[in-house]
Amino acid sequence: MSRLYVGSEIGQLRRVLVHRPKRALTHLTPSNCHDLLFDDVLAVERAGEEHDIFTRTLSDQGVEVLFLTGLLAETLDIPEAKAWLLNTQVSDHRFGATFANDLRCYLNDLPHLKLSKILTGGLPASEVPFQSSSILQSMYKPTDFIIEPLPNHLFTRDTSCWVYGGVSINPMAKVARQRETNHLRAIYRWHPDFAGSDFIKYFGDEQQHYDRSTIEGGDVLVIGRGAVLIGMSERTTSQGVEHLASSLFQSGQAKKVIALELPKDRSCMHLDTVMTHVREDTFSVYPNVIPDDVACWSLTGDEAGYIRAKQESSYIHAIEKALGVGKLSMITTGGDSFEAEREQWNDANNVLTIRPGVVIGYERNTYTNEKYDKAGITVLPIPGDELGRGRGGARCMSCPVERDGI
Repeated sequence: MSRLYVGSEIGQLRRVLVHRPKRALTHLTPSNCHDLLFDDVLAVERAGEEHDIFTRTLSDQGVEVLFLTGLLAETLDIPEAKAWLLNTQVSDHRFGATFANDLRCYLNDLPHLKLSKILTGGLPASEVPFQSSSILQSMYKPTDFIIEPLPNHLFTRDTSCWVYGGVSINPMAKVARQRETNHLRAIYRWHPDFAGSDFIKYFGDEQQHYDRSTIEGGDVLVIGRGAVLIGMSERTTSQGVEHLASSLFQSGQAKKVIALELPKDRSCMHLDTVMTHVREDTFSVYPNVIPDDVACWSLTGDEAGYIRAKQESSYIHAIEKALGVGKLSMITTGGDSFEAEREQWNDANNVLTIRPGVVIGYERNTYTNEKYDKAGITVLPIPGDELGRGRGGARCMSCPVERDGI
């Protein structure tokens, strides 16, 4: 087993966790998609084909691809993990003791791959083959979900994020995504690829209510050399940033966290939808959301976890100082103001760097891709007409678990 370590955003990517959510996407409808945080329903087969091209592009670049559904099924092979997951995801408090017990008994007898797909893809009442004596089951309509689908598992970046020698298992801000975290808790605790490995769990491994301390991995950029850049967005709070920063400082894994204040808006729900790192001295950025004077703080701390926050006059200077580089180069979203806004919405800035100067991005963002090319950044294009409707690009759809530093 190779090392579980992510030392940067741009070093050679070696292993990555992804999810191809077919069952969950089949459960998206015009009446429920907004509650499930999607703007539209996706063409399921085409979305799957696009995801296959994405993962094939990763493999062609020498990246080992891990699939969430398979990892979860293999985790369920371990009796302790299976019992914990069923008790957690099908709890007495969620369903009432009678129906919860009946449902757990039914799920417990399923093949583990099918169970994995139900836990991630949902279970409508019409597919339940047993009759419980509980009140709850009789109140369900056939199209009601007993287990809600988790289509946002597609964006594996958010639920957990690896930062240097450890992982943050993130308390998610939105109810529609909070069950995702338990799947990652189980995988990192019990799956043979992770169990017994030497890594730190910074945040979120315990089942508890983190109140306003929420954080999602799309806001966390491991920019290297002991520095981490985090956006405070509609999903990530300053409390969540300080909680993670404190754990990073206590463990000695990071020496500085730079926090940016983002608008609390869906169009820029995470930092990586408006800014990514593509080469040591180069970032992609949408300046309408991240102007030069965006509010920015540098956080430092000690082994006791104490946080010292200092407001900075320039986020660019703060990054230059943290990375020890000269003047940063900023590649702004391409086209005129209308074209740039459209391309940002379609994740032109949300690219996944494979190695310095080589990124995966959606082929539809022609103006921004042209600017990458002129700046010496190679774009490996993938289709995203369907996948992009979920408001996430190549970086969102990937959770690196092994990446070189810089």
